[in-house]
Amino acid sequence: MSEQDTLTLKPAQHDKLGIVHCGVTRPGVVACAGELKDIEDGEEVRIDRAGIQVKRSGDEYTFSRAH
Repeated sequence: MSEQDTLTLKPAQHDKLGIVHCGVTRPGVVACAGELKDIEDGEEVRIDRAGIQVKRSGDEYTFSRAH
């Protein structure tokens, strides 16, 4: 997977993965393409609207394109 296919953020950070806006609004809550999801440590969730997978490891949240 190339660097452009992943994005790692911490709480209160945001950035774009390609053209999709992603962010960590607060610890345990991620947002991507306007869709909010709760996520526990060690959990992985899918943002269906954007086709993005998010994995949480402590205070690092890794957004990647779901395949």
